[in-house]
Amino acid sequence: LPIAGEENPALGLRGIRVGLAYRDLLETQIRAILRTQPAGQCRIMLPMVASVAEVHAVREVVERLRVEMGMATPVEVGVMVETPAAAITADLLAAAADFLSIGTNDLIQYTLAIDRVDYEVAHLYNPLHPAVLQLISMTIAAGHKAGIDVAVCGEMAGDVKLTRLLLGMGLREFSMHPAQLLSVKQEILNSDLARIMPQTRKIMRSMEPNVIADAVEQLQLM
Repeated sequence: LPIAGEENPALGLRGIRVGLAYRDLLETQIRAILRTQPAGQCRIMLPMVASVAEVHAVREVVERLRVEMGMATPVEVGVMVETPAAAITADLLAAAADFLSIGTNDLIQYTLAIDRVDYEVAHLYNPLHPAVLQLISMTIAAGHKAGIDVAVCGEMAGDVKLTRLLLGMGLREFSMHPAQLLSVKQEILNSDLARIMPQTRKIMRSMEPNVIADAVEQLQLM
């Protein structure tokens, strides 16, 4: 694609912004998904969403192409929550989408303004920063209120040390590398929600990452 060099590509033309900037490419991708058999087998997840308008714009394209192609089965359209804007407006996105998936890697990076591959600041990349946890919690709650699925993907989903914390926040869908499945599944089976959830509520009221980290370690012993 003729995308010019960008001073900061992470804040540039990426994710759904590319599709909306190059509509021919977006329509080609959507047509391919709509042709999947059996019909309705695939779901479309929109990356790097920052506004409800982006969701509506893509849904209009999906619906128009579905009608043009004579496809009777609707295709679900979901949102990847990777930006603070998406998490803060998760209630609005949940009303416009069929499902949500929290991309923790980018969400942490954008929330803390930290490039995790930058040696000078990588040590500040912290999934247990209270701002990150609040955004994740807000998104999970918004999805539940709207009655749609909410998943977490990225490194947090596959980190067994964080499994009970995410369960306590209300998460019920985890997306991870296959190598991590068994250990996370075992942690879920060994978890007692009745004990975890009250402790998680206390953790969410804390504002110190170090205190949160200690409390999360205690969750492992419950």
